[in-house]
Amino acid sequence: MNEIVFPKNKEKAQQMAAYMKNLFPFAGVAAPERAVLEKELLKVSKKMPVTELFDLIGFYYQKSEREYQYLAIDLATVNVKRFSFEDMIHFKPFVIEKAWWDSVDAWRKFFGLWGAQHFEEMPQLFDAFFGEEDFWHRRIAINLQLLYKEKTNTVLLKKAIIYDKTTDEFFIQKAIGWSLRQYSKTEPNWVQTLMEETDLSPLAVREGSKYLPKP
Repeated sequence: MNEIVFPKNKEKAQQMAAYMKNLFPFAGVAAPERAVLEKELLKVSKKMPVTELFDLIGFYYQKSEREYQYLAIDLATVNVKRFSFEDMIHFKPFVIEKAWWDSVDAWRKFFGLWGAQHFEEMPQLFDAFFGEEDFWHRRIAINLQLLYKEKTNTVLLKKAIIYDKTTDEFFIQKAIGWSLRQYSKTEPNWVQTLMEETDLSPLAVREGSKYLPKP
């Protein structure tokens, strides 16, 4: 199998890097073009042994340009149905490696998809991220159930929010607001009650209240 090498576009690379505060170098490949270049590898990956897939994901994640981290996460995501709980824990260290909101939220989607397919093990998955020292891990705990709607485990959601309600970190407070805003589309009364009973940050309240009825 041939290694994917993304073509470089200096002008686009500079624009993309600037958008990410110049934290990472980019090749300059936009998402639609990347999807085309990835397509065959993603297809082939579904038949790879899991151990070989682990190696391939690690290989691309270590490459310098940011598009390769996106490729690695895409490889994990298209194979999410194949992984056991133990396999999922294998991916946990990637969350805090080369971490920024773009990669962390892509990993959150990956973990969330797995949890939605394994509800009996979802609390264990939550526990793998809850209370961790690195706030990016805790962001995943807060946002893990973002798309679960009526299947949201509100005990776990509240637990994650309460744990970090006073954390002075923008990406944590944004995550709290994001989860509350999303869940308010399903259970606005639950969200309203939580915000009334809990001393949340102004940012979390503002974000979480977006879809609630105005007083």
